[in-house]
Amino acid sequence: MKPLDLRLLQYARATRGFIVALVFLGVTTAFLVIAQATLMADVITRVFVSSASLSAVRGELWLLAVVLGTRALIAWGNEVLAHRAAAAAKSQLRVALVEHSLKLGPAWLAGARPGDLAVLSTSGVAALDAYFSRYLPQLVLAAIVPLTIGLVVIVHDVLAAIIIGFTAPLIPVFMILIGRFTQSRVERQWRTMGVLSGHFLDIVSGLPTLKIFGRAKAQLTNIRDVGEHYRRATLGVLRVSFLSALVLELLSTIAVALVAVSIGLRLVGGHLSLRTGLLVLILTPEVYLPIRLVGTHFHAAADGVGAAEAVFAVLEIPLPNNGTRTDLPDLRHTTIQLRGLGVRYEGRPALTPGNLTADIAPGRVVALVGPSGEGKSSVLSVLLGFVRPATGQVLLAGPDGTTVDLAEVDPDVWRSRIGYVGQVPHLFAGTVADNVRVGKPDASDETVAEVLRAAGLDVDPSTPLGETGSGLSAGQRRRVAIARALVRNAALLLLDEPTAALDGISEEIVIDAVSAARSRGTTVILVAHRPTLVALADVVIPVSAISDPITIEEFAGASS
Repeated sequence: MKPLDLRLLQYARATRGFIVALVFLGVTTAFLVIAQATLMADVITRVFVSSASLSAVRGELWLLAVVLGTRALIAWGNEVLAHRAAAAAKSQLRVALVEHSLKLGPAWLAGARPGDLAVLSTSGVAALDAYFSRYLPQLVLAAIVPLTIGLVVIVHDVLAAIIIGFTAPLIPVFMILIGRFTQSRVERQWRTMGVLSGHFLDIVSGLPTLKIFGRAKAQLTNIRDVGEHYRRATLGVLRVSFLSALVLELLSTIAVALVAVSIGLRLVGGHLSLRTGLLVLILTPEVYLPIRLVGTHFHAAADGVGAAEAVFAVLEIPLPNNGTRTDLPDLRHTTIQLRGLGVRYEGRPALTPGNLTADIAPGRVVALVGPSGEGKSSVLSVLLGFVRPATGQVLLAGPDGTTVDLAEVDPDVWRSRIGYVGQVPHLFAGTVADNVRVGKPDASDETVAEVLRAAGLDVDPSTPLGETGSGLSAGQRRRVAIARALVRNAALLLLDEPTAALDGISEEIVIDAVSAARSRGTTVILVAHRPTLVALADVVIPVSAISDPITIEEFAGASS
C-alpha cells in the first residue's frame, strides 16, 4: 500500500484541504511537544537541583497546563476534521464510482459483477474511515514531529541523536516489509468478500428457481464454504496486525532504552547536565511514537485502501469516446439511415447483426424480426448509444438535406429525444407515479394518469411498489415501463418486445398505444416476435447477416 495514494486527491477533493490542515496541525503539535518537554525538564531540574518552591515554578506549571490543554484541543480538532473529511471523501468517491459506471454504459455493467460493485460503493468505501481518521493524520505527524524533535535533540545531545538516527529508520523498514505481506492478505480478503457477496446475491435472486428444482438447501454448503474462506482471510489479516504491532513496540522500546542507558551513564559520570538529560529523555519517546502508530493504524486502514484500489481500478477504465454535437435535426422529420451496421461482442466471432443496411423513415412503425441472437436488441443498443458498432454507422438525415453521424452526437442530448422500453424493464421502490416520472420528472398528475391509461394499466398512480416493482404482475410492470416511455412524448420510441408477458387484451391496448404514437408523428422501432406486432409495422427489417428493408406485404408473401 502506498503511504499516500495521490489518486485520493484527484477523486476525493475533500482530501486536499484536509491534508493542508493536517500539515498545519502537525507542525503545531511538534512545537507543543518540544515546549512541553522543555517546561517539564525546567520544572523538575529547578525543584530537585535548585530546591525551588512550588510558587517559584508556578508560571512554568501554568504554561505546561496551557500546552497540555492545547495538545488536547488539537487532538480533538484533528478527530473532527478527520471524520468530516472522511464523510466528504467517501461521498465524492461513491458519486464518482456511480457516475463513471453509468458513463461506461450498460454493456460494461452487464459484464461486471453486481455484487462487487454493490460492496465497493457501500461497505468498501465506508472502510476508508480508519484511513482518514487514524492512518492519514498519523502519517503526517510521523513526517513532521520526528524530524523537528530530532533537530532539537541534535542541538542538546549528539550521542542520543546518533542512536535515534540509527534506530528510528528500522521502524519504517519493518513497516514496509510487514506492509507488503499485509497487502497480499488484504487483497485476498477483499477478493473473498467479493466472491461471497456476489455468490450470495446470485443465490438470493435465483432462490425461486432453486426452490422449484429442490436445490435451495444445496446452496447452503456453498455459502458456508465461501464464508469460511472469508473468516480465515479476515483472521489472517488480524493475526498479522497483532504481530506487527508487537514487533514495532519492541523496536521502539529497545531504542528508547538505549538512549536512556546512555543518558544515565553520562549523568553518573558527570558528563551531562540533569536538565539536558531530562529534556532528551522526555523527547526520545515522542520521536518513535508517531512512526510506531503509523504502523499500528496501517492495518486498520489497509482494508479501506484495498477497497479504494478496487474503486480506482473502475474509475481508471477509459470512457468511450462520445460525441459532443448538440445540433440535432427534428427527429419527427428525420430519416434514420443504418449503413453496414455490425456489432461484435467479446467471445463471439460473428457480427450481430452483420452488415445491416436500412432506411427508417420518420413517423413509421418499423419491426425488427429474426431468430434470437441475430442482433435485434443490438440494433436498439446502438441507437441508444449503449454499444459502439464494430462496422458501419448510423446517420440522421434531416429534412434540409444535412446528415449527422450519430457517433458525433452528445449521447445525453440524443437520449433526451427518445423513449425506450427494454426486454426486462426495471421498476424502483416508490409509487407507480414515481416510476412513470423517471421518464419525465415534471410530468403532471393528469399526464401520468393519461399515459397509464394509454398503456392499458388501470391502477391508482399512488399505488406503492417494492423494489423491482413487486406488487404488480409481470405484465403490469411492463405496462408501467411503456407508460414511462410514452410520458416523454419522444419523437423516437424504441421498444424491445413490448407485448411480452401480456395477455391478448393487454396486447391490443399496447398496439393501440403504438398506433396512437405513430399518428402523432412518432417513429417507432420495435423488436417483434408476435404476428400482431409484425402486422402493425409499416416496414419489416429482417435482421441477419445481410439485411434489407421490406414492406409488410412482401414479408407476408415471403412467409406464405
